[in-house]
Amino acid sequence: MSSTSTVPSRVNGQAGPQNPALVVRGSDNLGELKVKKICCIGAGYVGGPTCAVIANKNPSIAVTVVDLNANRIAAWQSDNLPIYEPNLFETVTVPRDGIKGSREPNLFFTTDVDKAIADADIIFLSVNTPTKVAGQGAGLALDIGYLEAATRTIARCATSDKIIVEKSTVPCRTAESLRDILAANGKPGVRFDVLSNPEFLAEGTTISDLLYPDRILIGSLMDVHGQRAAAALASVYAAWVPRARIITMNLWSSELSKISANALLAQRISSINALSAVCEATGANVSEIAYAVGLDKRIGPHMLKSSVGFGGSCFKKDVLGLVYLSESLHLPEVAAYWKAVVDINEWQKDRFTRRVISSLYNTLMNKRIAVFGFAYKKNTGDTRESAAISVVNHLVAERAKSFVARRMRADCQINHAESNPANANHVHRQKPARSAKTKKNMHVAKTSRNPTLKHNLPSAVMVAAT
Repeated sequence: MSSTSTVPSRVNGQAGPQNPALVVRGSDNLGELKVKKICCIGAGYVGGPTCAVIANKNPSIAVTVVDLNANRIAAWQSDNLPIYEPNLFETVTVPRDGIKGSREPNLFFTTDVDKAIADADIIFLSVNTPTKVAGQGAGLALDIGYLEAATRTIARCATSDKIIVEKSTVPCRTAESLRDILAANGKPGVRFDVLSNPEFLAEGTTISDLLYPDRILIGSLMDVHGQRAAAALASVYAAWVPRARIITMNLWSSELSKISANALLAQRISSINALSAVCEATGANVSEIAYAVGLDKRIGPHMLKSSVGFGGSCFKKDVLGLVYLSESLHLPEVAAYWKAVVDINEWQKDRFTRRVISSLYNTLMNKRIAVFGFAYKKNTGDTRESAAISVVNHLVAERAKSFVARRMRADCQINHAESNPANANHVHRQKPARSAKTKKNMHVAKTSRNPTLKHNLPSAVMVAAT
């Protein structure tokens, strides 16, 4: 990272008590930081697409995505990308492969973590932070073990000043821990500035969300070094994001904003699902209720579609993380409030299964049931925390013969979920656990060539029985 004498302009719009402007003037030896190389640790659902868009929009910046999983890196280097997202393939291949005569490649995927860290000016941390499965906070707290390991690797490999950016969803004040680790383990004379830059991506619309974000949050310490680092990161996003949407704040507000956003979105889903039970008992129509209340400009229509329940890798994990934070802060009423959001979601999945059983004369023995859709939402192959998993497990427990149909795009996700014991958020971790008998009764069909199913899969669960 090189310095110039140019004084950067404001990163934000108007200054204010809640929105302090970033004006970086600094001392004589503190100029604007010019970003030439970016490294992202973690080649998953966030790291890969995010870096592809950054590389697309910043052809003069070399962007390197690193991961210890050689198979995943090989997939990113091939035409068979490890995840499916609309428009992802084109977004990756242009900066990765270049355009003959007009653009050199500037997006790279590698397992050489040490070199990528040593060369980078900015390092994104985009590793998994799952719910802890053992020890203090098990079942609630976010596990930042992978994040700590990545931070220690950075401290070991860095020989020049680095800007470290939290992309992973983390507990509030995690940046403080990262700064302590870097200070204790880094080489003498190497400076580390830690920023929070949470992602607000929805699977199925990831590329659109990256290209047209509602906001870009950058949290930093409010000293001159922190503001200078934030300005450098803001300059990367400013290549395509309007400056008014690049919002700066303190580190802790930025970290907590991500978990708060997911908690509020999950709350809306649980709220409409709870109302759906009232509608069924009274003869009201939940779709009409959602339409009516959504017309209120204070409420709006988004996230008000009743369903089997929310899934995916984020909502449940982040809400439970907020529950644990509230408990740690001795706020039991707040913890109970957010815990109810998850409880309603689990109850809704169970209620759906009970309705299926009731409609089939209270017995599923040897009945063939087709479940259309295995991913947790449409336009993605991600099966993590999918409501379909819970439904299938319960149906098979009732001795039904389940038939799962889904698009071929989800093949790698289902196979990975059934075969990888290290993945804490996939099928085998769901309760009740699937036995050999369960697997025997569950059949998977590829439906990519069936035009009647094209617009329904993968999606929330639909069930048909014979």
